[in-house]
Amino acid sequence: MPKLGMEPIRRRQLILATMEAIDEAGLADATVVRIARRAGVSAGIISHYFGGKDGLLEATMRQILSDLGEAVASRRQALASDSPREHLRAIIDGNFDRSQVSQAVMKTWLAFWASSMHKRNLQRLQYVNDRRLYSNLSHQFRQCLPKDEARRAARGLAAMVDGLWLRGALAPDKMEVEGARYLAYAYLDQQLAQAGSA
Repeated sequence: MPKLGMEPIRRRQLILATMEAIDEAGLADATVVRIARRAGVSAGIISHYFGGKDGLLEATMRQILSDLGEAVASRRQALASDSPREHLRAIIDGNFDRSQVSQAVMKTWLAFWASSMHKRNLQRLQYVNDRRLYSNLSHQFRQCLPKDEARRAARGLAAMVDGLWLRGALAPDKMEVEGARYLAYAYLDQQLAQAGSA
């Protein structure tokens, strides 16, 4: 039986060990035994806290999504200006935050995306994440563009952010974060310039 008060610590250990195991061996070979060994616990603890590997992957993605939300929120709260451009740049920056571009996190994201096509609980998480990004972008673009144009710009910027992130994750070298942000900013500026908001 696990020690009282150890659950949050164990859960965090197992989530980190999951990312490390996926980074090291890929999702298929990130077995419960491998993850437990990396975390320094028995394999039974995974079943106890998460119900198995699928539950652990879901919890891991929830943690990564929480980190993403915090990265965006902290940047938006620190803004000196309340302009849509600054909020949109903060959203871009949050998506390329250090918490989202380590090798272990990027490989976990890729495993999550692939798994979300087959597992309903992961598909739901992916849907919520997509909707949150699109909604935040739409709201900010709506401050300076007509509704239909705002929606198009939001879809375009969401695709740009995801595409740049994916290309960076698949690059043989480390992701070029500054270059990705530069391209996303250029797209943003182009959309706002068309509205006379530059």
